[in-house]
Amino acid sequence: MQHAFKLGEAEHNLALSRSAKAYRLHLDGQLIDIDLKTGADGRAWLTVGERHLPVVIATRGDEVFVHLEGEAYALRYQHPLDRLAAQAHGGAEDSIRAPMPGSIVALSVQAGEAVSKGQTLLVMESMKMETTISAPRDGVIAAIRYEKGQTFDRDAVLLSLEPLS
Repeated sequence: MQHAFKLGEAEHNLALSRSAKAYRLHLDGQLIDIDLKTGADGRAWLTVGERHLPVVIATRGDEVFVHLEGEAYALRYQHPLDRLAAQAHGGAEDSIRAPMPGSIVALSVQAGEAVSKGQTLLVMESMKMETTISAPRDGVIAAIRYEKGQTFDRDAVLLSLEPLS
């Protein structure tokens, strides 16, 4: 299955398949042998081809944070349906979805309010951890689907945006 990840503003299409040793990454027409192992001491090692690299990986919902060779990267998984909507110039970023099940702790916006990319929209709690949800683009809050204290499942539409007039 083909997947898409955003690294910064660039989108990368990739697929994974099994190889004799571990996995094979299909990226931009290349086949790259990869493997990820965690040692008894908790440290992780990424093997890319013949290179063995120490790596630190953390996840938050659909975001993956990678620290590799002195550089930090933030990757974001993009659901195939959202990708198709974006390619059709639809509203892939018009629906702000829950990255995990949880409840609303604080709402920072109201319906009809103009917001800027990166602005805090709400704070949610999941398993005693708070996560701030920010605007993916400039827009106007079209609807707020949940109130403070209400619970929701992963992928629930929390808010919807419409373009600025």
